[in-house]
Amino acid sequence: MELSYRRPSAKTRNAMCKAAQNLKHVKGEDDEITFAENAIGKLTQHKRVQVLNSGNSAIMAVMSCFKNRVMIPDQGAWYGFRKIAEFFGIEAVKVPTDLGLIDLEKLDENIKQNNPEALFLTSFAGYTAEQPIKAIYEICDENGVMLVEDASGGIGDPKGRLGNGNHAHVIVGSTGSPKTVNVGNGGFVSSNQPEIFDTAKYLIKILKADPVTCAGIYSEAGNAEEIFEKTTAATKKLKNDVSNFREVIHPTSRGLNIILPDRNQKLLGSEIRKKLNVPGGSIVSLSPNYNRIKARAVCIELKNLDVKCLTPENLDEISDIIKFAGKTDSSIEF
Repeated sequence: MELSYRRPSAKTRNAMCKAAQNLKHVKGEDDEITFAENAIGKLTQHKRVQVLNSGNSAIMAVMSCFKNRVMIPDQGAWYGFRKIAEFFGIEAVKVPTDLGLIDLEKLDENIKQNNPEALFLTSFAGYTAEQPIKAIYEICDENGVMLVEDASGGIGDPKGRLGNGNHAHVIVGSTGSPKTVNVGNGGFVSSNQPEIFDTAKYLIKILKADPVTCAGIYSEAGNAEEIFEKTTAATKKLKNDVSNFREVIHPTSRGLNIILPDRNQKLLGSEIRKKLNVPGGSIVSLSPNYNRIKARAVCIELKNLDVKCLTPENLDEISDIIKFAGKTDSSIEF
């Protein structure tokens, strides 16, 4: 079995090289930025997009628009939400979840109790289960709370449930490696809320992306739907297969990885990692980890793989590797 770490496509790498050769041409620079913003806007369906130098820069720009309190999931999101809120002296209140998935009743209760200005979350809880974004948006909108969706993994959803500007006030994302729009660096802010861009205009100016990154985003955005669809389909198959012989977190939810609860997660992770050789990176991570789940588990990150590797034969082999690794009495209760 040959596995490859996800990289920008050859077309995208060529586009970035060409942009690098034309850096002296100011007109060309403006074109690259406009093309990238239009490409992201086509995916998010927002009227305005700003391309920045990283996903964290995008979160920072949006976070700077708030003053007192925001909400974040208690697990399964991005630790940068809390870190950046702390940087600005903003309180980050944690919303109770079901292993990362937002409980809608508890969300409504917590909003009324805490009166936050915004809710920051990721399209997928721990990259393994899609959040009910539309229902979350409706609760936030009714309560005057701005929903900020980090769609680094959710952009390009052909079903339109994730990374959709009709279901989020603001969408941010990373286009670094190995994201759905995979350029190696860069990020974006997308919104129909003019106050976001007005309030954060100075940060947006100093954090803007270079034309090489923009050329890559413009090229790679066209692959987002295919990459999203193939990765979620592969994850669905692997979840179904593995669920036949061991516990899987959120086994029926769309996702980009598979999470296996395990008392001996370090042993299981080590055994799987040795047998899943991926030049250029790893597809195995461990929990407890706020970015995944706050319980002992092994995460198989299919999102890190080139979609050409996500064949039925390779997925069957990965399933067999999981089946025979670790101990048989390793599942844990939550």
